[in-house]
Amino acid sequence: MIESWYAKLHQVKPKLTRLRLYSHDTLLGLVVVFDNPLTEEPQPSSRPMGQAQGFYASARLESLGLVMNMNFVFTNKIYNGSTLSILGRNAAMEAYCEMPIVGGSGIFWLTHGVAMATTHSFNATTSDVVVEYNIIAMHY
Repeated sequence: MIESWYAKLHQVKPKLTRLRLYSHDTLLGLVVVFDNPLTEEPQPSSRPMGQAQGFYASARLESLGLVMNMNFVFTNKIYNGSTLSILGRNAAMEAYCEMPIVGGSGIFWLTHGVAMATTHSFNATTSDVVVEYNIIAMHY
């Protein structure tokens, strides 16, 4: 089965996918484990796209910097059952942050790319954050 997959791989052309998602992040502690809804627009009531699942921990002394392991698990019609995996540094206090996409499954098989994160909104009372992710993913 592996040989069959490998033999066909050189004949397949890569695809480019662009996505915009919003993760509704709620802080839980110093090491944060999350299962956040992903939506099409920044409002929590907008169309569901799936879940952002993973964990992050503080990884910087001078300011807030995080090491992040996150999977976007899609449940909407187009990407249902597919995932994108992100692993990298999240410079949370900077206006713009890039994190590498290191893999995926389903239609995002053999993905590589970048997830660009910006803070859309922050509630200082509840510590709830809405993060906009603009994703560029190359996949087969």
